[in-house]
Amino acid sequence: MLKKVLLCGLGGAVALTVGILLGHFGIKQGSTSPECVQDVDESVIAQFLAEVDNNQIQENLRQLTKVPHMATTAGDEETVKYMLKRWQDPDSGLDDAWREEYMVFLSFPDEKTPNRVSVVSPNGTAIFTVSEKEKPYTPDQEDPAVVQPYAAYSPAGNAKGKLVYANYGTMEDYTLLSKTVNLNNTIAIVKYGGAGRQAKAINGALFGVIGVLVYTEPKDINDNKMSDSSQTYPHSWYLPPTGVERGSYSSDFGDLLTPYLAAKEDTYRIPESDIKGIPPIPTQPIGFLDAYSLICELDGSPAPETWQGAFNCTYNFGGPGFKATSSFASSDVQMDIYNKGELRNSSNVMGVIRGSVEPDRYIIYGNHRDSWVHGAIDPSSGTAVMLEITRVLGKMVKAGRWKPRRSIIFGSWGAEEFGLIGSTEYAEEYYSKLRARTVAYINVDISVFGNATLQAQASPAAQSLVLTAAKQVKIPNKDSSVYDNWIQYSNRTSPTHGIIPNVGFLTGAGSDYAAFMHFLGITSMDISHAYDRSKTNARTYPAYHTAYDTFDYASKYIDPGFTSHQTVARTAGNVLLRLSDSLLLPFNSTDYAESLEQYLNTALKNFGSTLAQKKISVEPLSNAVAKFRAATNRLNELILNSNFKKESPLKARSINDQLMLLERAFLDPQAFPDKYGYRHVIWTSRTSGVPTFPGLADAFDQAMTSGLQKDWNQVHRQLSIVAQAIQGAAYTLVDVI
Repeated sequence: MLKKVLLCGLGGAVALTVGILLGHFGIKQGSTSPECVQDVDESVIAQFLAEVDNNQIQENLRQLTKVPHMATTAGDEETVKYMLKRWQDPDSGLDDAWREEYMVFLSFPDEKTPNRVSVVSPNGTAIFTVSEKEKPYTPDQEDPAVVQPYAAYSPAGNAKGKLVYANYGTMEDYTLLSKTVNLNNTIAIVKYGGAGRQAKAINGALFGVIGVLVYTEPKDINDNKMSDSSQTYPHSWYLPPTGVERGSYSSDFGDLLTPYLAAKEDTYRIPESDIKGIPPIPTQPIGFLDAYSLICELDGSPAPETWQGAFNCTYNFGGPGFKATSSFASSDVQMDIYNKGELRNSSNVMGVIRGSVEPDRYIIYGNHRDSWVHGAIDPSSGTAVMLEITRVLGKMVKAGRWKPRRSIIFGSWGAEEFGLIGSTEYAEEYYSKLRARTVAYINVDISVFGNATLQAQASPAAQSLVLTAAKQVKIPNKDSSVYDNWIQYSNRTSPTHGIIPNVGFLTGAGSDYAAFMHFLGITSMDISHAYDRSKTNARTYPAYHTAYDTFDYASKYIDPGFTSHQTVARTAGNVLLRLSDSLLLPFNSTDYAESLEQYLNTALKNFGSTLAQKKISVEPLSNAVAKFRAATNRLNELILNSNFKKESPLKARSINDQLMLLERAFLDPQAFPDKYGYRHVIWTSRTSGVPTFPGLADAFDQAMTSGLQKDWNQVHRQLSIVAQAIQGAAYTLVDVI
């Protein structure tokens, strides 16, 4: 490796500093080493695409889903060992692979005392009890390691009260309900969707609710299908009546006891009582069969049409409580929740292919390993794809056929389902190194939701890269590209490119890209394959986070033949190779400018006149976006007028640093003090429905609601924050001071 670095050094220069050796490439007098100017080899990409095997992916998934592998369980440890075995294989493994340990705070139900929800009569007799387990249809669903459905991080406790129906449990829903029903000491039943899991209980507690039941509404997930005798799994992909979506009921990502610190054994931990963003009251998810039995017996006035669902009854608000004519009349709902928090050792499995020219520049490819049960789709579809990518690349490396220009790091993250813990702890532990050296992060979590089309979310800088890869990958058994297929399902009109596939923005913390994008400011992307949304109203694949997410379900109803998995592997692998091998990083700052202009136009349209009345000038924001556009134009001109293969490698390295660090320029650690881990002023999460700069949009909504001057001051502050961040990003694209 030293020899390769020296070949790129300034020949004969005796006093080169260590910083230059690490940070820059030099040239020999009158010549440049061929290794310094190697560019992406299209023949390598073609070879990679040809070798990605759908049958190998299918076998990967079969192995990964043999047992339930919830984080830190025995099944999880088996999966850790399997990943290490694959990545340490002498013929197809990586240069190195290892495990990294974190001591993290997780939440589990009590195995000896299961959570219980029942309807109790006035004399205390249980006259109806909610199912504690899901109905099994195949042997793997009877595995004793299948965890009882529960709400992770819900507190233990006993709550008894009259039942009310609160739609999705948003603040707006509870506000409307409270105008009709006294919510003090009630139990609320709500649907998944509309608000974060934890928010349903946090919001309800503000209105006096003492417990929350959460169910999956068949109208939202099953296209109204409810019968397991003919309509739902095992007859189709739809969720069976007793299916329950498990999940983490926490708003923050990362270990909850060690915010901004890696959760090592001796790390300082805050008191459990100081944890924020988790339910303050007992919470429990249930199946829609049990929800049907409860909701259809509720008294009170009918809920609005938008609150109605698939059950063949009118969804009433609740009296509170049940109808006088019901067998549940005068009865309460009793919740007995026995969840407990525990410190557990959780493992990340890491692997690396070392770069041959710029080993100190990292492309990170990640997917979490843990699941709620067998997790065939979430997350093992992504792990199966990652293992196939590493198999093909590992064979090429071991055979001496290829070596990347930059280093590639693979991460199999632990405990993601509890709040993106493994990836966040990794980001916190290696914060300085990752910020200084990481070029991009590729996330493939659920690789296949369905078999219709590719879908992607990404930083605008990476949009063109994803589209380039999609154009090159062919749909298996068809004479069309992934790009051509994608544009038929989801497209938008770009002022620069015309009609193109719609690449979404990474505006929240839906998967392991969160710490990389929002906390570290690393250009990130998330790639998957989706179902045809014109043919179903399902908000996600119906078996999500249930015991039915098995190999049988995936192979029969999600991707028979595993060709969609193969498509994702080829596309994500293509992106990976271009990032690791391109002489000049394949990022496009012009696309970033276009996205900022889109956000600016939306802000002016929705907020402009009101801000003018409040004497808050939007001119600084408009000027900043214009400066950013001008800076991208100058950078593009410099790139077009350069011949990087003949000029000093320092020039390519310098421009690459600008492109790599562009995302970092949008970070402001002080912008959102109440949002853990969110520092990116363009893509942080927002509660506003206006798709524009999130800090500005949320502050504007608050000020319009309250009318208080202090809130309008916050609008001004957020406008200044985003304007200065954009202007600062523009400055980073200038070649010299």
